[in-house]
Amino acid sequence: MAASMAAEGGAAMAVDDNNNGSVVMCLLTNPEGEPLGAPLYLPQNSGPLQLQEIVNKLLNNEEKLPYAFYVSDQELVVQLGAFLQKNKVSVEKVLRIVYQPQAIFRIRPVNRCSATIAGHTEAVLSVAFSPDSRNLASGSGDTTVRLWDLNTQTPLFTCTGHKNWVLYIAWSPDGKHLVSGSKTGELLLWDPQTGKQSGAPFNGHKKWITGISWEPVHLQAPSRRFVSSSKDGDARIWDIALKKCVMCLTGHTLAVTCVKWGGDGMIYTGSQDCTIKVWETTQGKLIRELKGHGHWVNSLALSTEYTLRTGAFDHTRKTYSSSEEMKEAALVRYNKMKGSAPERLVSGSDDFTMILWEPASSKHPKARLTGHQQLVNHVYFSPDGQWVASASFDKSVKLWNGITGKFVTSFRGHVGPVYQISWSADSRLLLSGSKDSTLKVWDIRTQKLKQDLPGHADEVFAVDWSPDGEKVASGGKDRMLKLWMN
Repeated sequence: MAASMAAEGGAAMAVDDNNNGSVVMCLLTNPEGEPLGAPLYLPQNSGPLQLQEIVNKLLNNEEKLPYAFYVSDQELVVQLGAFLQKNKVSVEKVLRIVYQPQAIFRIRPVNRCSATIAGHTEAVLSVAFSPDSRNLASGSGDTTVRLWDLNTQTPLFTCTGHKNWVLYIAWSPDGKHLVSGSKTGELLLWDPQTGKQSGAPFNGHKKWITGISWEPVHLQAPSRRFVSSSKDGDARIWDIALKKCVMCLTGHTLAVTCVKWGGDGMIYTGSQDCTIKVWETTQGKLIRELKGHGHWVNSLALSTEYTLRTGAFDHTRKTYSSSEEMKEAALVRYNKMKGSAPERLVSGSDDFTMILWEPASSKHPKARLTGHQQLVNHVYFSPDGQWVASASFDKSVKLWNGITGKFVTSFRGHVGPVYQISWSADSRLLLSGSKDSTLKVWDIRTQKLKQDLPGHADEVFAVDWSPDGEKVASGGKDRMLKLWMN
């Protein structure tokens, strides 16, 4: 062992200078469990800083990158010796330490309401920031979609055309279009620059819209196709250039409750028939069926979702001169985020459980996530894909390891069902909105409440954290849209 350690370039030897006489044999692995070199003997007084040095050295990183370290899902924030003692970890066998890359930028927690904007005359049912974080849209029970000016924090456009509640809105990942779906089943396309409707409504669904997801920009730029799911049991792929439905994905026996367009081109639909179906998108053929839930599937999330949503845009605010350039930048971001691991999918259900899947390689569950006492309303992967958060009617938000599905912690504090959650871009903070009229920000590292945000007069239905991390938007039953900042 010592010889193999010396062969690793003596990275650990550098730490050994201040050895206090007792060492621990450690194996560094990435989150997928792949070892970084051979096991090393580390002194018990080494901590995260020394480990960062070793990892950067072993990975030959030219610039030093930040990492966090975990021993069985517990973050290592103290010296090894102290950690082992506190958590009663045996040093008889090799200690596996998982290193996780951290975002280089840091998002500050939002802590104050910077604007309460009236305008909607009925409940706000959905809010969404554009992929470049410059615009914000909301959909409401008053049949309108509204676009808001984030600089002046005032209404920009009121988009009228729907005849019933606007249940769902989604920005195209190139930021050029916004599509909204209503309770009658019709879909409208909007130009966010003018607030005007682009072309005629997309008609085909016979019941209300339950989800909308755009084709990722690294597969197609400019954005032109999106998929919608409906209570009528179908999902439909629409082409905005051809202005029509190009494929109808039929096969579910009950309502389709959610839909996601994955990074490798597959479409995933979750349904009240308890199944998740995987479709290919050239002819709309069913590839496989994922079975495992005992009740309705309510929510789906992809490990690559944040990157798919933001396409070529990141916290640097870079702009692109052509669709081709945007497509290339998006592909680089997607490949970097995904790494060598397959895209993962998590499903949340009325059966109180969640299931982690790797749909590209298997139709069998990778892990079943149990612990909620009531239905799971919303599931969401962190931007870096390392965590899964779940919101439930049992008033709790739970955190899980996004790779193994292992339970990490419960965030308790809400006194009503939790409807929706959203992550900060650096994966360090989690936001939740609840029936109890509050928003809460949770700190992933300390696993504690970071900020309590009261202010809404009634249930909070929708929350979104801007992709650049600077703002949070929320809407609810009190008809108000609130912007929160730090």
